[in-house]
Amino acid sequence: MRNLLIFLLVLGGIWWVRRALKRVQRGGGRAGRDPRLNEPERVLACAHCGVHVPESEGVWDDSGFYCCEGHRRLGNARRGD
Repeated sequence: MRNLLIFLLVLGGIWWVRRALKRVQRGGGRAGRDPRLNEPERVLACAHCGVHVPESEGVWDDSGFYCCEGHRRLGNARRGD
């Protein structure tokens, strides 16, 4: 009886490890994962100072893209706002 229990525990452990390895190979195994996470993010130049920052960290305005809220308020230096 003891040997049967050990055998079943070993089989269960092998099954669990194989399942975990398959999940890692598939990219985490999370259903509903956003496919855009693997895409590179755009880096844009600030319309005021010209510094390049990731789009998610900057601020958009009608007149363009800015690296921060302060530069958005100052306006586009290239146009002379």
